Amino acid sequence: MYGWLLLLHILGASVWTGGHLVLSLVILPGVLRERSAAKLLAFESGFEKIGMPALVVQVVTGLLLAWRQLPQLTAWFDPANPLAHAILAKLGLLLATFLLALDAKLRVLPHFDDSRLTDMAWHIVPVTVLSVLFVAAGVSFRTGWLY
Repeated sequence: MYGWLLLLHILGASVWTGGHLVLSLVILPGVLRERSAAKLLAFESGFEKIGMPALVVQVVTGLLLAWRQLPQLTAWFDPANPLAHAILAKLGLLLATFLLALDAKLRVLPHFDDSRLTDMAWHIVPVTVLSVLFVAAGVSFRTGWLY
């Protein structure tokens, strides 16, 4: 079971992080240069079909993997437990990602047009950085970077 959970988790991370790297490094510069909200929305609508399910897979498998490592929920929040550092890092990154998405959904997207591209970029780039940090935190379970 562990192998399947880890495989699904890594596949989800590959889609989520890879998609955001493409968005930030390839799509976004052209969108900002051309001032084209339509191009950004076209990429987002396509990516959302695979990116959001990938994120859901990551959250579900991540929680199951964390539970497998530390089956007592209180241990996830124990600063004396080295594995808790990586789990808390991932939970913190998830919360930050959720808050950025919520802000974009409630504040930026309802009035999104060519004039709001910079606002959206200020959401896209941090979510991309957070997704790379998610991968680094995941690697830390094997390398011990965070504990």
